[in-house]
Amino acid sequence: METQFLFPSSSGTYCRSSTRCVFRSYNLLAVMYVGLIILIIRETAGVQVTGGNITVVQGGTIILPCKLTDTVESLTQISWQRRTREKPQNNNFFIIPAKNGPRFVDGQDNRFQFVGSVSDFNGSLQISRVTLMDEGVYTCIFTLFPSGNYKAEITLNLLVPPVTSLKDNCPVLGNVEASLVTCTAAGYRPSAEVMWQTGTLKEKVRTATNSTQHANGTTTTDSSLFGVPTREISQHQVQCVITSVALQKEETLPFTIQVYFSPREVTISHKSDDSFQCLSEANPPANFTWSRADGLWPKSAVAEGATLHFSSMTSDLNGEYQCEASNQYGRKYSYLYLHVPSGHCSACWTLFSILLFLIVFGAAAVWYRRTKYRGSETVSAGPIEEIRELAETTCRPVFHLL
Repeated sequence: METQFLFPSSSGTYCRSSTRCVFRSYNLLAVMYVGLIILIIRETAGVQVTGGNITVVQGGTIILPCKLTDTVESLTQISWQRRTREKPQNNNFFIIPAKNGPRFVDGQDNRFQFVGSVSDFNGSLQISRVTLMDEGVYTCIFTLFPSGNYKAEITLNLLVPPVTSLKDNCPVLGNVEASLVTCTAAGYRPSAEVMWQTGTLKEKVRTATNSTQHANGTTTTDSSLFGVPTREISQHQVQCVITSVALQKEETLPFTIQVYFSPREVTISHKSDDSFQCLSEANPPANFTWSRADGLWPKSAVAEGATLHFSSMTSDLNGEYQCEASNQYGRKYSYLYLHVPSGHCSACWTLFSILLFLIVFGAAAVWYRRTKYRGSETVSAGPIEEIRELAETTCRPVFHLL
């Protein structure tokens, strides 16, 4: 008679051999494993992590949104990776453990701030003072238990507004076409346009535009206004207009065309008996310098810019004075000769006093006689005025404009 042994199985029943027991145990484990997988799939089928594209103007502040939805599993950690212009290799740079709080992985950067909530499955990051080197792809990763990792990518795009400027090309008066002014829109992306508004000068000027691409993906555009530098176009106003998607509104730069030239004819005007002024047309305005041909400068002569003033008219002022008008494009001169009489002037005024006394005395005598014998008559003051005018003319300074 054969003896049979019964072996307990994992299901609580007994089997006749150990081999059959092991086979039945494996079948039960497989069923349990498959059931667990099905359960996990059911639990995670609706899990979603937000992502997308974000655009920001350089220097601004932006939030990288990252939120996980439709899960009841436990959140272990939120991780951030990035692949940017500055760091092209994808790497972890910021993690938010469920219990210990956020921290940086590869160096502190206080421009990044965690603005989400672990309890709400929100891993959003805020970046301030964004630069072109921050542009790239950011990956947000949620680690759940027991299902594992779920992630989404956020692409950060930067708009770089142009740095605008105007440069006066300092055209000199002439009859050959020259560059009058250059308008520059520097370091922009993705696009910008530079245009000119010239008004009544439309038929007298033309534009030339050149763009340069830079290694960092930005562009610089120079637009120059060309024309013949004549007096006719000088002092006319034009406008450079820059438009760009990185600008909130178009930017307008006004400019007054300047045509430069050396001092033209220099003239000296007689402002008063003791002062003279030097005049000349020039652009930029001329600087005026007074000097004497003999190199000797009297104490009573005072030069203030274009004006020459004499504090007292004495004979030491006699001589030739030079007025120089100058700017960086040239210089012109004009001359003044001054002569102040001396010596005989005091004699003239002494003679005038004596003659005046004699005339007054004689006139009084004549008046007395006529009053006594013929009645009242008026005595003419003509001789007195003639003698006074002669004395003043003899002592008056003489000047000649050369």
